[in-house]
Amino acid sequence: MLTSNPFAGISATIPPSAAQTFVVIMFLLVVAGTILDVIHKKSAKYFFQNMRRAKAVGSRQVSGGEKVGIAVATAAHDVLASGEFCHPHRRLAHLLTMYGFILFVITSCIMIFCYGKPGVDTPAIHPLLWHLGAMMVCVGGYWFWFFIRVDVAAEGNSPFRFMRADLFVVSLVACTTFSLLWSFFQNTGAATLSWLFFLLFIIATVVLFGGVPWSKFAHMFFKPAAAFQKRVAEADGSRSNLPPPADAPARFGLGIKRELPRHY
Repeated sequence: MLTSNPFAGISATIPPSAAQTFVVIMFLLVVAGTILDVIHKKSAKYFFQNMRRAKAVGSRQVSGGEKVGIAVATAAHDVLASGEFCHPHRRLAHLLTMYGFILFVITSCIMIFCYGKPGVDTPAIHPLLWHLGAMMVCVGGYWFWFFIRVDVAAEGNSPFRFMRADLFVVSLVACTTFSLLWSFFQNTGAATLSWLFFLLFIIATVVLFGGVPWSKFAHMFFKPAAAFQKRVAEADGSRSNLPPPADAPARFGLGIKRELPRHY
């Protein structure tokens, strides 16, 4: 199972060109959904307004070399290592899901475009990484969903409570779960179950990539830009003009000690 290309297994029934077209459509849905999300929420407009506002009140000019260094630090800390998560379990779950998703998408494209034809042998490394990526998403996603989510871990709500904001993680975990079940039953020869889970895998994939305007999918594109702008604002001194943090009661004489939320 782990070294078998499931896309090659259906190539006799579904033309490789159809699978490749499906991938292209999913990519276009992500692009279109992200643009619609930016227009609807005015994210880009807010970002550039905030950047100009911060630059106007900054105490120093940040050079181009500094910005390159800040970009590298942002990519290493906030993107590659998910350093914005304080809780180690939350960070680990996020990293498992993120890198598993990247592995899953890349190897899916390789197996569909390069080896998804009848009679073409797929190097074992590609399906192995495909299955590994799907498993990583499942481990990180289910761990987050049942044990780490704020409304479950801190507020005591049911782990089966579903809101629109959960669309991304639910469709992502469903997509990888159904893909593993599809691969398993394809290799055991259970044709009916194999096609059933393949159909569910396709539906979950369409919801995942087609639901960008209604989910947090586009959020992954905004977070690095926001983290970069925050570091630039710290470097040029514009963040020093912000109000004092809420955990500084002595300055206001309130005598109130702020406690971190339990999910941190």
